[in-house]
Amino acid sequence: MTSLTAIIRTPSPRLSEGLVTHIERKPVDMTLAMQQWDAYVGTLHAEGWTTITADPADNCPDSVFVEDAVVVYQNVAVVTRPGAVERRGETAAILDIVTRLGYDVHAIRAPGTLDGGDVLKIEDTIYVGQGGRTNEEGIAQLRAALSPAGATVVSVPTTLVLHLKSAVTALPDGTVIGYPPLVDNPSKFPTFLAVPEESGAHVVLLGENRLLMAASCPQTHTQFRGLGYEPVIVDISEYEKLEGCVTCLSVRLRDLPQSVSRS
Repeated sequence: MTSLTAIIRTPSPRLSEGLVTHIERKPVDMTLAMQQWDAYVGTLHAEGWTTITADPADNCPDSVFVEDAVVVYQNVAVVTRPGAVERRGETAAILDIVTRLGYDVHAIRAPGTLDGGDVLKIEDTIYVGQGGRTNEEGIAQLRAALSPAGATVVSVPTTLVLHLKSAVTALPDGTVIGYPPLVDNPSKFPTFLAVPEESGAHVVLLGENRLLMAASCPQTHTQFRGLGYEPVIVDISEYEKLEGCVTCLSVRLRDLPQSVSRS
């Protein structure tokens, strides 16, 4: 039986100071942000996921976007070296978790940079966005860590959005989905399906035909229902103000290397 576990981290009290790169800064309602985070975590639990809460990184405003700190493939965990210097304090607690879980742990070293939000895994193919936060050396180090486990790492240009998974994710059948104005080169993917809204490009695969999606893309909800999928909708408006999406608020793990206690 597949074990469904997600690493999460409570938002920093400095969340509103988070980095903004490709959009205009808007005020963040901290009370609403906390309510939305609680609802996001509650939805994971309701969908059968167990969560592991990383130690807080209150001095790192972007630390709630925990996906950027690690890339997990099979029994290998690669702790990242974020492209933004301000975010490098976020990884230590994640290193502790994946070590305790029994993963074969690697780490990106200087001058390499890698953000987990730039990594899209589709079975044994790992697409990595090369752009503002992830560089060529970081991709090379990720390839060296994952290739022995059977992964093929493919570099994808990413210049129009913060991370690759800000532009594209994938449906359960492996179809890559994206909002065309923000995708540098859709032909990089064997299959590509255009969606009508920016946030419609972001899905978390919850299991079977269920897709965790933001409330801000109702047209895409309808599109995916027509394809036989069931959107599970959460409102993450305050995180979208910081270029966040449903994928980056957790690190999804399946089939943990060993049994551990989780909270």
